[in-house]
Amino acid sequence: MQPNKISFANSSVFHHSKQAAHLLCFPLPFFTIIRNFIGKCQFPATQASPNKEEATDEALNQILTSVENASRPNTKICTAYVDKLCRAGNLSAAARLLQSLHRKHIFLSPKAYNLLLRAVSEKHDIDLLCQVFKDLLISNGVLSSTCYADVAKAFTKTDDGVQLLRFIKKVSALTSPSATVVNRIIFAFAKCGQVDKALLIYDQFKSLSCKPDLFTYNTILDILGRAGRTDEMLHEFASMKEAGIAPDIVSYNTLLNNLKKVGRLDLCLVYFKEMGENGIEPDLLTYTALIESFGRSGNIEESIRLFNEMKMRRIRPSIYIYRSLVSQLKKMGKVDLALKYLEELNSSHSDLAGPNDFKRKKR
Repeated sequence: MQPNKISFANSSVFHHSKQAAHLLCFPLPFFTIIRNFIGKCQFPATQASPNKEEATDEALNQILTSVENASRPNTKICTAYVDKLCRAGNLSAAARLLQSLHRKHIFLSPKAYNLLLRAVSEKHDIDLLCQVFKDLLISNGVLSSTCYADVAKAFTKTDDGVQLLRFIKKVSALTSPSATVVNRIIFAFAKCGQVDKALLIYDQFKSLSCKPDLFTYNTILDILGRAGRTDEMLHEFASMKEAGIAPDIVSYNTLLNNLKKVGRLDLCLVYFKEMGENGIEPDLLTYTALIESFGRSGNIEESIRLFNEMKMRRIRPSIYIYRSLVSQLKKMGKVDLALKYLEELNSSHSDLAGPNDFKRKKR
């Protein structure tokens, strides 16, 4: 199915007053100029000849002149033509158009940059990606998770660590002293399966103008835990405390959940005790990890004690905890007790904690 094309040649568009009001924000020659610009930019994405570059520059200057002369520039139309340039495969021209508009204090919506960033990511054009991402940061500040995912995907076909770290240093210089943007890049790389690159960025924090914060460490603990690199996870947890960053409930729950997976109940108890000593109250995730750990170890009595303690603290159980208890009780031959909790589960189904209660809070 062909994408919808924006046509200004059809006079019927002016029969709709709302559309006409938008379109007449530009003088009519603007539409001819920008269509010509698109046409001149629709050449193969190979090395452009000097003549084509000159033609593009000339058309770009004409567009900017028309925009400047407009009483109220229509950013929606500009965004639509950024989309057309991206579809035509001329990403550098789209980037130059956005930069030129920005220099003239004409700011498009994040949608225009997002369109270009996605197209550049799909082409794996790292140099242009760096330029567009920096422009997006400067123009909009707060970016969506999709933008960070596009950045990570652009690096899937390269193992050039030097190029990646060069990009990170430039981003860090723009956003320092906050580590938020670098943190979100690390998270995006890990989420799309590029764990080694995520850890490479983390390892270079000491050379960046920003420093790792609590969110950085929590992200790294989660990455290492999910990868089964338990010893490294515990090492980073110790490094976190040595750096003077106090762990929070997310830090401890990450440790407990991943230690549970490798059967380290002994360490689960150590960190659970440490939580209490640091004044951190356990939550649903904490109890879920401990109840399952004790159940797997055969200490079902302690699982039940923790389950009752959780309810006394007015923490809503989840269906997952009930099923874990019922399963472990059946394995141990405690059928009557298993039926008791199964009935309790069925009678309180609407009051149970749901999937959203397990989601990690985003920053």
